[in-house]
Amino acid sequence: MSIAPASLLLQAAQAAAGGQQYPAATLYLVATPIGNLADLSLRAIQVLSLVDAVACEDTRVTAGLLRHVGLHKPLLSLHQHNEHEAAQGLVARLQAGERIAYVSDAGTPAVSDPGAALVAAVQKAGLRTLPIPGASSATSLMSVAGDAAASGFRFVGFLPPKGQERRRRLQALLGQDHSMVLFEAPHRIAELLGLLAELAPAQTVTVGRELTKQFETVHTAPAAELPAWLAADAQRERGEFVLVLHAVQTSASADEELPALARKSLEVLAAELPLKQAVALAAEISGAPRNQLYELGLAMKKAREA
Repeated sequence: MSIAPASLLLQAAQAAAGGQQYPAATLYLVATPIGNLADLSLRAIQVLSLVDAVACEDTRVTAGLLRHVGLHKPLLSLHQHNEHEAAQGLVARLQAGERIAYVSDAGTPAVSDPGAALVAAVQKAGLRTLPIPGASSATSLMSVAGDAAASGFRFVGFLPPKGQERRRRLQALLGQDHSMVLFEAPHRIAELLGLLAELAPAQTVTVGRELTKQFETVHTAPAAELPAWLAADAQRERGEFVLVLHAVQTSASADEELPALARKSLEVLAAELPLKQAVALAAEISGAPRNQLYELGLAMKKAREA
């Protein structure tokens, strides 16, 4: 008799992770896929199979995830609007000796998602919280951003949605010696890229769209080029976005760091071509970084206009 795929997953999870201790009276923070169901770890499946109940951001989303792995568990709703109240009920269940898992709709709980207040309440009650790591859009994009000059990174999450506070917050993030990781909604991505192009045209930015999904996109370019890149394909404005604002080296000016060939190439090309095209050609000729060439090109332009 053949075994259903879900049963095979549960068997594999038991074989891989069943030997570990999973204490009672513990809250398990379980990371879930950010778009690709294959990213759910065997250890996460094992924990979900053991817990007495699963607290979650949206019971409909979590019910579908559990069905995928052949599990049926009591679901408890805990989201941004009821987290403090719902946390007290979960603490009571943990005090009675239950194992409870908490999952957000996608990714790692309590990272730009509900869960932090729940963890604080559980720890205040003297109970254990254990992480079950997995998918994270922030670290996924950082791994392919190639920001070798950064001295670490800071997770920012979502900026204020509009107004001067949004501009002020973004300005404070620019020009740092470490990477900044932002989230953005599809209906605001064009405005954010336009603001970056205005405030920091030479700063390198990596845009991640629909990470781990079928049509995922990762694109790195100076901020000045991003609005045109986004507008070139209507599909690029759809989906969930993560951005890495690359670190900016401030120890020396772009002109001092660039070799003579790069400076001369840019000077000649910028006299005849739009800056974006001149920078691209100068980078191809000299092998110099585009963000440094762009910074130098802006300085040249300001000097000519002065």
